[in-house]
Amino acid sequence: MEENRCYESPLSSRYASEYMLTLFSARTRIETWRKLWVSLARAEMELGLPITQAQVDQLEAHVKDIDFECAKQREKEVRHDVMAHVYAYGQVAPDAAGIIHLGATSCYVTDNGDLILYRDGLRYLREELRKVIANLAVFAEKYKAMPTLGYTHYQPAQLVTVGKRATLWMQDLLADLEELDFVLGSIKFLGCRGTTGTEASFLELFEGDTAKIDEMNRRIAGDFGFDGCFAVCGQTYPRKFDSRILNCLSSIAQSCYRMANDIRLLQHDRQVEEPFEKNQIGSSAMAYKRNPMRCERICSLSRYLMADAMNAPMTASVQWLERTLDDSANRRISMPEGFLCADAVLRLAQNVTDGLHVNEKIVEKTVREYLPFIATENLMMEGVKRGGNRQQLHEIIRSCSMDATAKMKAGEPWDLLADLAEHPEFSMTKDEMEQVLDPKLYTGRCAEQVERFLEMVKPRIAGVRQENAEINV
Repeated sequence: MEENRCYESPLSSRYASEYMLTLFSARTRIETWRKLWVSLARAEMELGLPITQAQVDQLEAHVKDIDFECAKQREKEVRHDVMAHVYAYGQVAPDAAGIIHLGATSCYVTDNGDLILYRDGLRYLREELRKVIANLAVFAEKYKAMPTLGYTHYQPAQLVTVGKRATLWMQDLLADLEELDFVLGSIKFLGCRGTTGTEASFLELFEGDTAKIDEMNRRIAGDFGFDGCFAVCGQTYPRKFDSRILNCLSSIAQSCYRMANDIRLLQHDRQVEEPFEKNQIGSSAMAYKRNPMRCERICSLSRYLMADAMNAPMTASVQWLERTLDDSANRRISMPEGFLCADAVLRLAQNVTDGLHVNEKIVEKTVREYLPFIATENLMMEGVKRGGNRQQLHEIIRSCSMDATAKMKAGEPWDLLADLAEHPEFSMTKDEMEQVLDPKLYTGRCAEQVERFLEMVKPRIAGVRQENAEINV
């Protein structure tokens, strides 16, 4: 068909990495199936079944020799993708055609193959996640003591530091790393368990020798780097494990969304900006614009990933008895797209955190604007020390603050300290009040908290390769 006249997922054409696209490609999938068939044949041969070394060698020699057109035509005839690829494999390995898939059911290759791909995909995402955390660690260290206006309810609150705010993002991402490590640590192999998970076909093949069946499964699992198999299964591995995987990817999306959304808010106030390239166009109509397109894309893709994660629990909850096939079409889409989307989100997050820019003068200006309000509690305490009544001083501050706020909203000049100094109850001049306006007096233990947090983080990001994260568009 003519180029550009077929739908192509934007995850493939615009967002995901070459690694992830290759991992979930048809070629990698079918090569993995063939490696599983080789492993099965080898284990069966070594455990005494009538399979020859020559047959195993022929299968191994043709793992990459895939005729996709042959398989496609065969599937049209038989309406079964696994048997179509058994047929295509047998065409290039004719001496072994009769022993391919011996004793197995389709899920031997489909489910074990998926588990291999998911395991490798999670390992890749783990490193991508660690890179984001490492970038933020550098940023937090640089700005650990720089005062900035804090917000609660997105309203001005007490001061924090730029670096301390970054640790809030990092803490979420570290929780995701812990969850990802748990998922990787709990992943098991399906093995070769037969049509309903009873291993009945292998009891027949191995003439009741259960030790050989267990050894066969150990060998096959070991060939692909798995320590063991799920304790029990039906025809498939437990679909709840898909929920565990997509929940983990959704968690990463939630954390990246939160970080990117914070950056979008701060960019609106010109305090912080995502990377913006020399020739980048912010708007087709408004040439002056510097839209936070990377962070907006993180939020957009993260929203998709959080929604995609709902597919797994809906599928897991309706798996009838030992097997039903209403999982297949859904999983073919939702699982790979979950990985591709998480990959895209983390690549963007790397790019943003690697080039995150702080407009220090704007941050300082914002702090100066709100500092008189923030300092009022300290002024009240100082006034009490000088003989004032705490409740009376509180009411004066409230009244003067409301007046200053009204003037600010009306665009009129205001001077809160001068207004307060006019009240003799404080026993302070304006100059004396200004002495308490050093922003560093109002950031509490932020710098110390950042330092302690980064010490905890260092072992989790040890060995991370710092590199510029390029995005496609």
